[in-house]
Amino acid sequence: MAQEVWFLTLPGVMALDLTGPAETLKLAGDMFRLRYTGPQASVISSTDMTIGAIEPLPETLPAGSLLVVPGVHDSRVCYDTPQAETARRWLRRLQPLIHAQQITLICVCSGALLAARADLLDGVQCTTHHEVLARLKAAAPAALVKENRVFVEDRGIWTSAGITAGIDLSLHLINRLCGAQKALEVAREMVVWFRRSGDDPQLSPWLRYRNHLHPAIHRAQDAMIAQPENSWSLADLAGRVHVSPRHLARLFRQYLGVSVREYHEQPRLGIARQRLQQGEGAEKAALAAGFSSARQFRRARQRQKDQLTR
Repeated sequence: MAQEVWFLTLPGVMALDLTGPAETLKLAGDMFRLRYTGPQASVISSTDMTIGAIEPLPETLPAGSLLVVPGVHDSRVCYDTPQAETARRWLRRLQPLIHAQQITLICVCSGALLAARADLLDGVQCTTHHEVLARLKAAAPAALVKENRVFVEDRGIWTSAGITAGIDLSLHLINRLCGAQKALEVAREMVVWFRRSGDDPQLSPWLRYRNHLHPAIHRAQDAMIAQPENSWSLADLAGRVHVSPRHLARLFRQYLGVSVREYHEQPRLGIARQRLQQGEGAEKAALAAGFSSARQFRRARQRQKDQLTR
């Protein structure tokens, strides 16, 4: 019997927050039955697309249902409407079933803010898009908000970061509910070769630590990203960007808050994870990314996880 998935569809819904998870789950075949519900029969999405045939909010949901709360394009505006207030009250009525884990709550991006307003995240580990983390903390002071996570699960409540993270989370749910092979088949169909896990950072290793304007650091980063498997000693990099090794180390600490070695590990970890996702063994993936062994790769991955949980 197909598992019912209900998408709470509000005016201003972020189109990819809705269609990304929906398409992902649909590609799993007859495992899921998708339904769309909300306070009004049709809405205009973030892309000005009209979404119609939306079912009225039911009094309750069947046990075992998945309830997806997509984000909206401007949560300051879209969550301050009569429709959002109706949805908030409806979510609050479902609170006992959600906290009893009879209904699985899945929040994509700013959808976590609406769940917070419905008092669903108190005492719950959760996350959201990095730009609205502060507002999530303000909306739910008792929530255990985690920063820089792709998705987080706590007692049947799933929250994820922005937009494409909803696809990552959906693939993870398919893996959990339908098996690894089905998740891999869906990922290949979608040409999503790099399925991120919940512990992965929201920004890819090729984009992290690039929000600065120092040209010497950018040149050093470009060199490491172009050839991450290289050993790249501090002296080699410093010579490449025409500064002293000591000065380059100081620049990385000053502007990025990490050492050159710590930064270099980021693209290496990304490549190793990609190769693991494509079916390579740990040792082969580690060596291809420039690690000396699978053991060194595991240590680097643990260091990254430790940084994320601080």
